[in-house]
Amino acid sequence: MRKDAAAGGGGGGGIAAGPAPALLCFDLKPFLAALTVLTLAVRTVASSGNASVSSDPGGPPASLPEVGNKKPVAAAAAADPNRREFRAVGSAAALFVQMGAYRGGPYTFAVIGLASKPTHVYGKPWFRCEWVPNANGSAAAAAARPMRAANTYHMLPDWGYGRVYTVVVVNCTFARVPNADNAGGKLVLNAYYGASPARYERIVAMEEAPGAYDAAEFRPPHRYDYLYCGSSLYGNLSAARVREWMAYHARFFGLRSHFVFHDAGGVSPAVRAALEPWVRAGRATLQDVRAQAEYDGWYYNQFLVVNDCLHRYRHAARWTFFFDVDEYIFLPDGRSLEAVLAELEPYTQFTIEQNPMSSRLCARNPDEPETDYSNEWGFEKLVFRNSITGVRRDRKYAIQAKNAYATGVHMSENVIGNTTHKTEHLIRYYHYHNTINVIGEVCREFVPIPPNGGLIWSEKTPWYYDDSMKRIADTVREFERKTIGDVRV
Repeated sequence: MRKDAAAGGGGGGGIAAGPAPALLCFDLKPFLAALTVLTLAVRTVASSGNASVSSDPGGPPASLPEVGNKKPVAAAAAADPNRREFRAVGSAAALFVQMGAYRGGPYTFAVIGLASKPTHVYGKPWFRCEWVPNANGSAAAAAARPMRAANTYHMLPDWGYGRVYTVVVVNCTFARVPNADNAGGKLVLNAYYGASPARYERIVAMEEAPGAYDAAEFRPPHRYDYLYCGSSLYGNLSAARVREWMAYHARFFGLRSHFVFHDAGGVSPAVRAALEPWVRAGRATLQDVRAQAEYDGWYYNQFLVVNDCLHRYRHAARWTFFFDVDEYIFLPDGRSLEAVLAELEPYTQFTIEQNPMSSRLCARNPDEPETDYSNEWGFEKLVFRNSITGVRRDRKYAIQAKNAYATGVHMSENVIGNTTHKTEHLIRYYHYHNTINVIGEVCREFVPIPPNGGLIWSEKTPWYYDDSMKRIADTVREFERKTIGDVRV
């Protein structure tokens, strides 16, 4: 029986194969060559077609023909001409601008800075404090974990005077003593944009190095008896007036006192030369705060610098005084400062009434018309006091800073304890308004000394002759010479 190869397949048996079909006799080489050429041609056409769809490999693909009767996408998503868009560019004011952060006691910290006033007036920003301890393998587990403050609140102590920026003092109070093991750590402040806790900035407000915490710093005895916190010094200040002011008050407050000045652009080389001997003697500190000009606050950010000074030196002195460099503290009836402040000890704060002085009237002895007054000091020859009473005038003040959480230019509204304003019989200050910027001679008009109790009228104002400050000028000059040597301004 005979089987075709097609039917057999690999069967083995010794049956001889029949003759091959006619196709097998055809030469395959030319056929394969033609097939290869045809395949390459088809691929080339396909590649050129893809290139026409997207000629730029980095750009978006070109539109392909729509299938069926669908409308173009652009027509379906046409923009509504009445729907307006708002594009925000830049930032008008920072959420928070930190100036300082200080430990106020074993459990408390204060962070002082500026913030956008519209945000605080019309929004609801808030803060949260956290203590993050340094890694310490030997510390207890509880001490090694971050600790959130039990109470965080902020104050705006600038009485609404802020401009683009307002002053913010953040108080952080913890339930346990942060850094009790003295391993160090960081105070972290979260500043929130609004009521929602979702959006905030995380700020490392301060770092406490290992071994830096000393609880004794917050208990008496204090480093000083009296501390002066000065407002921003700006404008073209008279070096002679600054020299006189510093010598007078260095004597007035005594050796256990210190003065903190803030240069907001007003400390010229001459003014610096007047203060430098006191800085070298350890009686004064001059801080450069000129960078505050970038942030538009009230009067060279005076509220900011006095609050920073309050918290920086909160436990450094028994009493902290706030007044300006054209104002001179004076004790009537020859009483001592120690005796006056002992009487005011029950109060956290007391304000001081001013004696407004003429900035242009000086007295000339008619018997000595040729006397040269140019070498006399300003407070020595400006001896006429405004006699109008019953007028409200600005007051300055002193506080026991340990009981204050924030402060102002004329008084603090954030204190624990009582405030008294009935102090005119104990302490006053002479105010030589508009004299600190007078370069050269301050006397603009010389008038005779009136009879005892008499008045001089000038510019529709009655003036008393008051030589209380004049009588101690020689004593102040001698004190200056003995303390820092001869001074030339």
